[in-house]
Amino acid sequence: MIDKKFGLALRKLRTAKCVSQEEFAARIDVHRTYISQLERGLKSPSLRVLSKIARELGISLARLMEHIEKEE
Repeated sequence: MIDKKFGLALRKLRTAKCVSQEEFAARIDVHRTYISQLERGLKSPSLRVLSKIARELGISLARLMEHIEKEE
């Protein structure tokens, strides 16, 4: 459940910045397929990856968690 919510939040935040999965993955130094798996709720990110994601999105980890909690 949390993986799906995280994936939905990540996709919304990433697309709001008009960044492709490939470009986003390159910016945080992961493979594009990993971003795809995260967005589909198939993988759970490590704390290190969560930190990179939040930094690239320009938000704090706490704010990222708030976005996750809002997902239905």
